[in-house]
Amino acid sequence: MTQFFADAIEYLPFLLEGAKFTILVTVGSLLFSTVLGMVWALMRVSGFPVLVWISSTMINLLRGIPIIVLLFYIYFVLPDMGLSLSSLHAAIIGLGLAYSAYQAENFRAGIEAIDKGQVEAAMSMGMSWSLTMRRVVLPQAVKIMLPPYGNIMIMMLKDSSQASTITVAELALQGKLIASSSFKNATVFSLVAIMYLVMCIPLILLVRHFEKRNAPK
Repeated sequence: MTQFFADAIEYLPFLLEGAKFTILVTVGSLLFSTVLGMVWALMRVSGFPVLVWISSTMINLLRGIPIIVLLFYIYFVLPDMGLSLSSLHAAIIGLGLAYSAYQAENFRAGIEAIDKGQVEAAMSMGMSWSLTMRRVVLPQAVKIMLPPYGNIMIMMLKDSSQASTITVAELALQGKLIASSSFKNATVFSLVAIMYLVMCIPLILLVRHFEKRNAPK
């Protein structure tokens, strides 16, 4: 146990540097997926057949492609088409695109859970569709969306480890590099697991808070 703590002190600075990139990838892809997912969701519920078709097609396409393949395509294939991205930017865009499909379904479920009578009443008062969404539907839908949104945050944090496949020096890759050079696999990957758990626990508690807050009374 003494040796474990000694190794932990030695390796922790390198793992913390990897954790920094893990957080950058997670936050960046979360913001991107949230904005894009809301766009897909609003297109899906717009009632315009062309927009509904485009949104449905993109959601199904993104859900059907493994994240690692999406990352490879963005990082290795796009440069052949004249668009080169850094590994960090490619990871953020790839994860953001992949998770925008799941965000869209969460947002759509929240929007469609609102009583259609409220929408009809708002529009009968002269509100436009966009104004009705902003002032009537979305403020109520957010409460329904929050618990699943928190779960998506947790999954995205863990899936950020896939950024290591395109050379982003995040936590998982740093752990792999340290383990391969020190041959102390158990120590290093135990530390990596603990650090992921430490980052996930606040999100788990946040999700639990939202679930209790929105539970039927």
